[in-house]
Amino acid sequence: MTSRTVSAAASGTWTLGDHTVHRIGFGAMRLTGSAAFHLGTPSDRGRSIAVLRRAVELGVNHIDTAAFYFSRLRSSNELINSALAPYSDELLISTKVGPARDASGEWATSARPDELRGQVEENLRQLGRDHLDLVNLRVMSQPSVSEHFGALAELRDAGLVRHLGLSNARPEHLDEARAIAPVVCVQNRYGLDDRDAEELLHTCAALGIAFVPFYSIAGPGREEGAVHTEHDAVLAIARAHGATPARVRLAWTLRKGPHVLAIPGTGNPDHLVDNLAAGELRLTDEEFQLLDAIGRD
Repeated sequence: MTSRTVSAAASGTWTLGDHTVHRIGFGAMRLTGSAAFHLGTPSDRGRSIAVLRRAVELGVNHIDTAAFYFSRLRSSNELINSALAPYSDELLISTKVGPARDASGEWATSARPDELRGQVEENLRQLGRDHLDLVNLRVMSQPSVSEHFGALAELRDAGLVRHLGLSNARPEHLDEARAIAPVVCVQNRYGLDDRDAEELLHTCAALGIAFVPFYSIAGPGREEGAVHTEHDAVLAIARAHGATPARVRLAWTLRKGPHVLAIPGTGNPDHLVDNLAAGELRLTDEEFQLLDAIGRD
C-alpha cells in the first residue's frame, strides 16, 4: 500500500463539536523529537513540517497538540503553525491545558484555575489563532475538576474557546464537567495493554461523546514509544493481513466504537502512512475477539 491509496477518510467520521472529523487524526507529541518532551533527540524541522502537510493532504482533519509539547529545539505548536497556517476551515486543532513545563523542559506545578487563561492564550499565540477549536482540561491530581472546568467554561463564553473536553479523567470528573458546560470528548490512556478507561469508553458511547485514546500504539512505552514485546496474537493477525502490529492495534482501537477517535503521532512519513492505513483494515469478528481478550487475561 502506498501513500497515494491511503486516506484518513477510510476510518469514517464523527462530529466533534462543530466539525466533522475523520476518525483517524494526528497526535503532535512526537513531532518534536525521537521521544516526547525533553527525551531523545530533537527532530528535523523540515521533515516534521512535511509530515504535517502530508497528513492533511491524506485527509487528516483532527490534530491534537499542546503548548507543553516541546523538546530542546522544537515546539509542536510552532511546527503546526509553520506547516499549516492559514488553516483550513475543515481542520480542527485540539489542545490541552493544565500541566506546565518551565523553559528548561522540567515539569512545574500544574496550573491553578486562574492560570488557565494564560495557558489558553499561550496556545493561541503559538498557533497564530484568535480562538481554539477545542481545549481539553488535563486532569492532574485534583480530586474535583469543577473550578478548573468552570474557568475554561468562562473562556468559552468569552469566545477564546469553541469546545471543551477532558483528559486523564475519571467518571466522576465527567459528571462534574457536564454539569458546568458541554463536554465533546474525553482523552484517556487506552489500548490493548491498558483497559483502565473501559468504563469511560462505554459511558462516552452512551452519551454521544467522543472517546480519544492516547498511547494506543506505545502502550507501556508511553512517551518513549512502542518499546514493549508484541503479543503473539497481534503478530499473527498482522501477518494474516500483511500489516504492521501498529496498524492492527489502531484497527482494534477504531473497532471499539464509532465514537472512538484515534490520534497516533509520528514524525516519520512512512509511519504516518501506515497509521492512516489502519482505517482500511477490517478485522474479522474472531480477530477482534482474540485481540479484545489480551487486556482481560
